[in-house]
Amino acid sequence: MLRCALNLPNFGDFADPHRLVDLACRAEASGWDSFFLWDHIRAGSWAGPVADPWVALTAVATATERLILGTMVTPLPRRRPTTLARQTVTLDHLSKGRLVLGVGIGWPPDVDFADLGDSGDDRVRAAQLDEGLDVLTGLWSGEPFSHQGEHYRINDTQFLPPPLQQPRIPIWVGCMWPRRRPLRRAARWDGIVPLSHDPETDFRPPTPAELAEILAYVHRYRDPSAPFEVTVGGSLSDPAEQDRPAAEVLGAYEEAGATWWMESIGWPLRPYEYWPDYVSAGPPRQG
Repeated sequence: MLRCALNLPNFGDFADPHRLVDLACRAEASGWDSFFLWDHIRAGSWAGPVADPWVALTAVATATERLILGTMVTPLPRRRPTTLARQTVTLDHLSKGRLVLGVGIGWPPDVDFADLGDSGDDRVRAAQLDEGLDVLTGLWSGEPFSHQGEHYRINDTQFLPPPLQQPRIPIWVGCMWPRRRPLRRAARWDGIVPLSHDPETDFRPPTPAELAEILAYVHRYRDPSAPFEVTVGGSLSDPAEQDRPAAEVLGAYEEAGATWWMESIGWPLRPYEYWPDYVSAGPPRQG
C-alpha cells in the first residue's frame, strides 16, 4: 500500500510556522506518513509572505515523533552545500533520523534565481546540483573531504557529526518528464519525484502510464531490486478531481511502481481554513 505524504507551500497562508506545526501535529495524529514543505525563497509577488522551510521544519520536528520530514524540493544551486550540510545533519539528529532531502534545480528560473543574482540558466543550475550533491554527501561522510570543481572548492575539511541515518540522509530527486538527464541523476540516489511537462500548465503529475515509462528508463541505470522510493503527487482534494475515487487513482499509481502518494494542499486550491479538518480526516485510502 502506498504511503501518504502532505506537500505544502512555504508561502502565502502557509508562511505562518504556527499553522505548519498545527497541521503537522494533526497529520501525525490522523495517520499521514510524511510532511514536506516547498523550498522557495521568493516565489513571486503574488505569493505573499514566505517562510524559511528549514526553520519551519525544525519547529515541526520538535512537535512530532513519527512523521518523516523534508523539503520538496530544495534547489541546491541556491543553497550553499556547506550550509545545507550543517542544516540537514542538525535536523536529522533533532528528528531522530526522520529527514528526507528532496532536491532539484529549482523553479521559476527568474523570480527565485536570476532576479536575486543566481543563475537563471537551467543547464548551469543542473551542473551545480550534480556537483553540489557530491560535496554535500562528501561532507555528510564525517571523513576528511576535499573537492575541486567548477562551482565548489573544499580544502581538507571534516564535518562532524555525520548524519544519524546511514549510509546517508535519503535524497529524492525532482525530475521533469520527458527530460532524460534528470532521470539518470535520480538513478544515482534514493528516490524520484517526477513531474511531466505540459505546454499549457508548465507541469503536472505524470499519468500512471508515464510513470511506468519513467521507471523503466531509470531502472536501466540502477539495480531495479535496490530500494528506491517513487513519489507521485496531486490534489485529490481538488474539486475537479473529486469524481475520481481515491482507491482508483492510488491503485493505478501503485501498479505503475509508485511507493508514495504526495497530497498537495494549499495554494491554489483553497484558503488555509479548509485544511485543518481535511488533514485531520487522515490520508486517502486505497480500499
